[in-house]
Amino acid sequence: MRKIRWWLLLPLVAAVAWWGCSPAVARDRSRQDCLMDQLRSSTVQAELKFFQHRQTYIKVYSDMTVRVPRKWDLAKDLTYSEKSEEYRRAMRCLLLGPKGSSGSSEVRPHDPKVVAKGNWVTVQYDAFLWIQNYGTIRIGPWTVSGDAHKNWQVALRPQSLDQVPWHVTARLDGLNFDDQSNPGASYADANNLVWNREMPKQVAFDVDLPWQHSLALVFGQSWNTAGVAAWWVCASCVIMLAALRAQRLLPSTGTATQSGQRVGDTRGESPVGTMLQWGLLSTAVALTLLLIIPQGSIPLNWRSFLCIPTGLALLLVARPWRGGLPPAAPGTAADGPAHPEAVQRRRARIVIATASGVAAAGLLVVVAPALFGLPDNLVSSKAPTVSGLIGLMLMGLATVWLWLAAMVAWAWRFAREGGLAPTSWTHKWDTSIGRCTAVTGTLLGVAAGALLACAWAAAERQWTRTNWLTFSNDSFTAAPSFNKFMATFSFSDLLWTFSYSWILTVIALAALLYFRVRAQRIEPEGRKEELSFRPGTPDLLLIAALFAFLVGLQGRKFANETALYGLWIPLNIFSLYTIVTLGRRWSVLGRLGGCFYEKLLGSKKSRRELLAKARLYRSLNHELYLLDQGRGGSVTRQQLADELHGLHQWLIAECHGERPPDHLSVLDVALAWGPQGHWWSNAMRAARLAFCFGAPASAALVFLDLRDTYHWLELRYEPTGIPDAVASFFTYQMAWAGAGFVLGALWRLLPGHRSPARAWSLTVAYALPICIAVLIIKLTDAGFGQVFLYSLLMLSVLTLTSIWMDLATFRREQELWPSRFALLLSIYQVRGFSTQIAWLVTQLAAAAGIWHQLARG
Repeated sequence: MRKIRWWLLLPLVAAVAWWGCSPAVARDRSRQDCLMDQLRSSTVQAELKFFQHRQTYIKVYSDMTVRVPRKWDLAKDLTYSEKSEEYRRAMRCLLLGPKGSSGSSEVRPHDPKVVAKGNWVTVQYDAFLWIQNYGTIRIGPWTVSGDAHKNWQVALRPQSLDQVPWHVTARLDGLNFDDQSNPGASYADANNLVWNREMPKQVAFDVDLPWQHSLALVFGQSWNTAGVAAWWVCASCVIMLAALRAQRLLPSTGTATQSGQRVGDTRGESPVGTMLQWGLLSTAVALTLLLIIPQGSIPLNWRSFLCIPTGLALLLVARPWRGGLPPAAPGTAADGPAHPEAVQRRRARIVIATASGVAAAGLLVVVAPALFGLPDNLVSSKAPTVSGLIGLMLMGLATVWLWLAAMVAWAWRFAREGGLAPTSWTHKWDTSIGRCTAVTGTLLGVAAGALLACAWAAAERQWTRTNWLTFSNDSFTAAPSFNKFMATFSFSDLLWTFSYSWILTVIALAALLYFRVRAQRIEPEGRKEELSFRPGTPDLLLIAALFAFLVGLQGRKFANETALYGLWIPLNIFSLYTIVTLGRRWSVLGRLGGCFYEKLLGSKKSRRELLAKARLYRSLNHELYLLDQGRGGSVTRQQLADELHGLHQWLIAECHGERPPDHLSVLDVALAWGPQGHWWSNAMRAARLAFCFGAPASAALVFLDLRDTYHWLELRYEPTGIPDAVASFFTYQMAWAGAGFVLGALWRLLPGHRSPARAWSLTVAYALPICIAVLIIKLTDAGFGQVFLYSLLMLSVLTLTSIWMDLATFRREQELWPSRFALLLSIYQVRGFSTQIAWLVTQLAAAAGIWHQLARG
């Protein structure tokens, strides 16, 4: 056999290699060559819109429409799926050219709209952003640049199609401008500039921002930081002042009850001491986070080294293993002996060991990153590795777990010492410490994992938004930027967690208030009844602080004036004190004098007599109504009038001859007293009612929040956007419950013959600080947002709560009536009932109208 001459096959091998490689070479060449010469017949329309009114920062919206000929080799690729490589290549060439880059700050409201018709393919590309900082920003084909000493320069600088004439429109929304184009614009008026078939490099103009927006750019960040810092300092001062005032009127060494159980010690480990610790510690931590974490003044590994021990210290200082008081209702003795020291030491060892183990696992990554294949700064510039991701995830989850555990530990400490914790919980904590620690730790781990999942999803959407035109098929988890996300997600999560630590302050205030209520059971019987009538002076300060944190905090959010944060708490406290001071003398019980409620309302027997008189009063009025309708039977109007006069004389007799106002009736007095004997019980009943009635309002407000463009972007692209939306619903619920609690606590001090008038009084207390915020919003031309809607919803929720409180006052009569509606009609009578229903419907209709207007945008 003849030998094969292999050298003769070389041309064939080269041909096969060329045939196999030519598509890849062609693809690479196509990436570089966008065939821009084929786009010279394209037409482009660009519109830039400015929105300055009802905005904290000026919003800029770019609308660009490009019509390209089908003869362009890449035109067909524009009609492919948005996820295909051909589509991204063609869209990149069209919008950015061969070497351009997209703006990282611009936001696309939707994917470019592509329509193929006839010999043309039309692409509409929209983008927007807010001018929040000085510097140069790119939005669509435009560049916007400025500094604190010059006007803002706006120029049309497209990265492609720069050799094609453009039709350009600029809508300036009343901004002062100076046309810098040469030649000038084809048309100009006070709000618009128009260029017809101009080359892009010739289109330029300057705009002068109003002083309101310039101030926001110059001082916005510093004002935000100063406002938040002032808020924390003011909040700590308020809770410490409230704690110290409450301490003066409590026994200094604990007082024994009839059963021998001590009410508590107001020194050392009492709620007062714990509140003072929290006031100082929370301010120190908040200022540290404000000054160090956001500014990035220390390297990443040192930040991690700081945050993990800080979370551990917060947890250990809380000392959740400390014993407290078992809960008891006012007027009842606490049960259960004090915990032995040995049991407490065992609880401490388990908690400390668990927390220290988690902290050690997180710190291991920081001090020995090489064990996980990480550099010293923890962020690798290469593609993520499995070991590196495990290390970063371990460090981040440990950090978040410790901060969540610290918040839970402080909440438990406050609730336990104040007696708010349910008996079943305290019993399980005392008897099954290991199981409780394991369950709590697992739940906290799930919560930390959920926060990581939300941050992961948001970061992936952000990465996709900024890299949507790249040719790489790599996923977010394979990109080097994923390393930075995993190393930094814990900081955003812990900042978010601590931003809601004001809830711990609310729990502390409620715990101290309830602690004082429990302490009243050791007072003499007469003194106990007097204390149950209305809150004392220290109690009123605690209630006002709760009102400021729960109700007023939402108003601060809607006012959107960060600089006012430090003033918001004292403004709300002063507002409530003003309403109570003015309203107390005009309240029903205030007009009757102290002797009346001491004699008539000082015991359950006398209160039952008052309710019986009120029932008789309602029955006589109903008979008068029937008489007016011709259905009165044998009874005469004079007989009914005599009986009503007798009820009024009885009221005068109970006032020791001090004649009360003629328009006050026994029904007014019964309704003014409320459904419960103790003001705390009235407060808790009203809080539960307001919480239920407020659920639809919370859902409506969260829906409106997400309809807003800025909040929707936060939901999609911020690491804590989803948790913040969920937390918003519960904070709204807490606001309604807090408003109901204050309404019930001050029920006997607020003015009004009928209960809806009391709801109006409390809404005015909320609205007074809002008026200052509204004035500043009007002055700075910012958006009002939901401030008016929230006020109306607050009034509606409190009105419904007050009506149900009146129903509860006569709840013992429910079996005598076919329905609650019939009982309510009996309480208010026909005319009064019609008025209350009309008033409530008016509120709901106004709130629905405002909500619909806001929902439409």
